[in-house]
Amino acid sequence: MAQAQEFEKVLDASDKLVASFDEHKSLLKKAQHLLHGNQAAVPLIVLILSVAIFGVLVGGKFFNAFTLTLIIQQVAIVGIVGAAQTLVILTAGIDLSVGAMMVLSSVVMGQFTFRYGLPVPVAIVSGLLCGTLCGFINGWLVAYMKLPPFIVTLGTWQIFNATKYLYSANETIRTQDIESQAPLLQFFGTQIKMGGAVFTLGVIFMVLLVLYLWYVLNYTAWGRRLYAVGDDPDAADLAGVPVKKMLLTTYTLSGLICGIAGWVLIGRIGSVSPTAGEFANIESVTAVVIGGISLFGGRGSILGMIFGALIVGVFSLGLRLYGADPQWTYLLIGVLIIAAVAVDQWIRKVAG
Repeated sequence: MAQAQEFEKVLDASDKLVASFDEHKSLLKKAQHLLHGNQAAVPLIVLILSVAIFGVLVGGKFFNAFTLTLIIQQVAIVGIVGAAQTLVILTAGIDLSVGAMMVLSSVVMGQFTFRYGLPVPVAIVSGLLCGTLCGFINGWLVAYMKLPPFIVTLGTWQIFNATKYLYSANETIRTQDIESQAPLLQFFGTQIKMGGAVFTLGVIFMVLLVLYLWYVLNYTAWGRRLYAVGDDPDAADLAGVPVKKMLLTTYTLSGLICGIAGWVLIGRIGSVSPTAGEFANIESVTAVVIGGISLFGGRGSILGMIFGALIVGVFSLGLRLYGADPQWTYLLIGVLIIAAVAVDQWIRKVAG
């Protein structure tokens, strides 16, 4: 009995600390986890650094209200089309036809107004329906025919691109004609001046669209389903998510947004031209990739896409004001694209 008591005394004097198996995280690992949880952080940091660098290099010509708002005006179209591209890429797809859908929609609006003499509101609605139909075709081929999104949208890009030229007979509807007969087509080009800053209704629409989609993606069941489909469609299907319906809805909504972008495009350039927005598809993918949205789907923030578009705008205008060769813009943007994909791969290792 005494031995037992002595044994208990030894136990009482022993170390009572609970074993810990937590891995000590290095500073680099902590940064990796932080960026994984804040998906728009990297493009935001790059954007701030870009503005600071060109502010130092260019000086007052860059750091003034007019120049900074001019950058936002220049990326308005890319931002709207990029929003459509973001929705598709979050499903692990891609839409190479967004630019063609946008311009075709604008051509329909112009032709319905000036060729057929329809009321402008009817022509605008027709253009929006055109974009929606184009998106529906893409979605149906991807969701129900199970064709690869890259191949589908590569094909429809060619089809929509050719259609806009054939339908418009490669003719441009002049700014003067629109101003005198159909000013509503230029609605989104209306300027709002606040001191030295100049905004357009197209810029305001872009901001409101992105904020609305950010809310939908983060705080609604539809948004959670979209991320689930992009992350693992088989698991989403087993969880009761209607994957085919989600894909069809996403591509259709993307087409509608591109249709609205077509209306904004008329306000931006003042005319209806089948040659406008030739590189919108590439520019939208660039904004999405630099914005930190994963091309593998299921991860990323639409706010990052806007930051990515603004980064391109800052580089383009900053280098122009600095007097550099325009080719430097493409070179640096190419480097940013590769770097963004590399960072995305590095961050994804946390989830793996």
